[in-house]
Amino acid sequence: MTVEVVLVCVWRLVTMVRRGTVFTHAAFRWVDVVTGAFVAAALLIFALGAVLAPGEPVPPGVVLLIGGAGVAALGVALIVLVLRMLLAQAVARDIEAARMQAELDEVI
Repeated sequence: MTVEVVLVCVWRLVTMVRRGTVFTHAAFRWVDVVTGAFVAAALLIFALGAVLAPGEPVPPGVVLLIGGAGVAALGVALIVLVLRMLLAQAVARDIEAARMQAELDEVI
């Protein structure tokens, strides 16, 4: 389910890129949902590892691999968080550029 949520959010962001509206505050909502979906996926993966850990039929290596997948999902969430900060900087610069263009248009 989290993969589907991420796919829908990425689809919406790509649509915003095609329209040229990705550098607006509306994009933050979709990026936040992607981050939340990756964190939720990591928590579900860790919960699966915790459920499988005490049992005899599952080898410890499998539980370790599941834990690694959870750490990888958290890593992706952190990367998306960094990209959100870069998007915030880009939105701020786009707003500043629009303001400066308006001032330049007044002078000309």
